[in-house]
Amino acid sequence: METTQDYVMVSLKLLGALGLLIYGMKMMSDALQKMAGPQLRHILAKMTTNRLTGMLTGTLVTSAVQSSSATTVMTVSFVSAGLLTLSQAISVIMGANIGTTLTAWIMSLGYNVDLSNIIFPAFMLGIILIYRKRQRYVGDFLFGIAFMFWSLIMLSAAGKELDLEHNEAVVAFFASFDTSSHLTILAFLAIGTVITCIVQSSAAVMAITILLCSTGVLPIHLGIALVMGENIGTTATANLAAMGSGLEARRAALAHLMFNVFGVFWVLCVFYPFVNGVCYLAGYDPSVSEQATRLPVVLAMFHTCFNVTNTLLLIGFIPQLERVVRWLLPQKTETTGDGQTLKYIQAGPMATPEIAVFEAEKETNLFAERMHAMFAMVTQLMDDTHADSFDEKYAAIEREEDISDKTEQAIADYLAQLSNDHISDTTKQKIRQMLREVSELESIGDACYKIGRTLARHRELSLAFVTSQSDNLHMMRDLTNNALQQMCKVMHGHRSEHNINETYRIENEVNLLRNRLKEENIQAINNHEYSYALGTLYFDIISEMEKLCDYIVNVVEARFGK
Repeated sequence: METTQDYVMVSLKLLGALGLLIYGMKMMSDALQKMAGPQLRHILAKMTTNRLTGMLTGTLVTSAVQSSSATTVMTVSFVSAGLLTLSQAISVIMGANIGTTLTAWIMSLGYNVDLSNIIFPAFMLGIILIYRKRQRYVGDFLFGIAFMFWSLIMLSAAGKELDLEHNEAVVAFFASFDTSSHLTILAFLAIGTVITCIVQSSAAVMAITILLCSTGVLPIHLGIALVMGENIGTTATANLAAMGSGLEARRAALAHLMFNVFGVFWVLCVFYPFVNGVCYLAGYDPSVSEQATRLPVVLAMFHTCFNVTNTLLLIGFIPQLERVVRWLLPQKTETTGDGQTLKYIQAGPMATPEIAVFEAEKETNLFAERMHAMFAMVTQLMDDTHADSFDEKYAAIEREEDISDKTEQAIADYLAQLSNDHISDTTKQKIRQMLREVSELESIGDACYKIGRTLARHRELSLAFVTSQSDNLHMMRDLTNNALQQMCKVMHGHRSEHNINETYRIENEVNLLRNRLKEENIQAINNHEYSYALGTLYFDIISEMEKLCDYIVNVVEARFGK
């Protein structure tokens, strides 16, 4: 008979094996996402044209990265960034639920097949590839999958050491539950949900469920109830990720929860016939003893049948599910206040680095649009002659300049946090480019504010520009506005779709105009066409617009990687 000390040691082995399982799956998932890099987002964006392709995309991506949580968090991030619509996200999430069933099959394989002969060669090959930097992500993937299978072997060994099937107290405890009662099934479903929410890993709870069933201690009906609870509990990850996100992202996460809850509801209505059907497919007869080794396959089969059937039932009702989610989370009229809140970069758990970079890129593009809008405010200020409206517009420019400083800092801090992660060289390069972009965009905001301040000074002195000065200011203003429009075009499109020479052409025109106006201004002051003070204020505005165009060129060059 096992002593208490023996049970403690074996329990510690179990906990260690579970930790290794979670780490191995995360390592494998992260490595695959880094290998795919930006292609993951392009796949999700381009292959979701209808509900069927969206579902298939979710299935394939989740099967590849071995994490439905990773896929759903990515999907929530894309909805938040406006890359996917809510209906597209729902179809991807449905597919992710099917793709995640592969994990259960891998685990059942680990319990039924001796994989120890391939684990250590995988470790050896993995470490070689990790030190060869070009293939380090392949090495990480091999390490992750080796850790995962090693943990399954350790779990199986620890289960045998526990020898639960010969422990009368444990057998009597599980035997005391009435498996024919729906209340018992509901209780174990709740247990599975709570545990999965706590450990944030349905794979770990699935491993424990398979372990208990394979020893013959946990009846198959209670094991399946735990699996159903895991399906609800795993939605907690996406809902946590969506907490600090926008409304559409929260709706996508809620749709994930509703989809799984609906599936559990209808399975509970036909629980025993459905489970019997799954057992028949898996070649398992609950009335025959000595079949415990088949139970991991039964659990994997149930997980697959449950998610596939649930998807087939609901895929035709995505528009209706979308309407229900929108009704539960309605659009609220919200004041933006001082506009300091970032739109795409949200608080809460960070998505995978590649997805987080995409969010930062969207935020940077929005920053560029705000700077263009800020310059439009400056142009309005140039034409304003009414005292009250002038003061109001100048105050708005001051607020916008303060917001631009905070936006730059927020994006830079986010990118710095990202750069501390283990990221690909391509992602590192993107982060460096964006850090340069936001710095130059903030300088555009400073230039706009300086122009506004000069115009305010011009008004305080009660000076008026002569006709030639006004015409020249309008020419410079139009060129600067063209440069900003071209910058925003480049920021929103792929660099292969644009030519940097257009920005250089506008910049060349600005420089030529600035040089000509400088000479004309000196000559006009010497000819006493207007005062030195007016000429100084006038050319300060011209110079600041020319500097602003220099910053625009720097932004575009950063986007082109120059």
